[in-house]
Amino acid sequence: MASKGLQSLKQQVEGAAQEAVTAARAVAQEVVDQATEAGEKAMDQVVKSTQETIDKTTNQASETFSGLGKKFGLLK
Repeated sequence: MASKGLQSLKQQVEGAAQEAVTAARAVAQEVVDQATEAGEKAMDQVVKSTQETIDKTTNQASETFSGLGKKFGLLK
């Protein structure tokens, strides 16, 4: 009879341990998912900021060359 009690206790402990492992995996996956999402958002912001900088620089260069062209009579 005592062995049945020990077997039952062992099964309960194993079940609880398995539930804890499953819960820990779920939490770890959530952390990874959130970190991935945060990384993607950060990269999107970097790309957007870089594109805006490129656009501004291109516009400034275009205006500068246009001004020089007008100054030297190459453009109207």
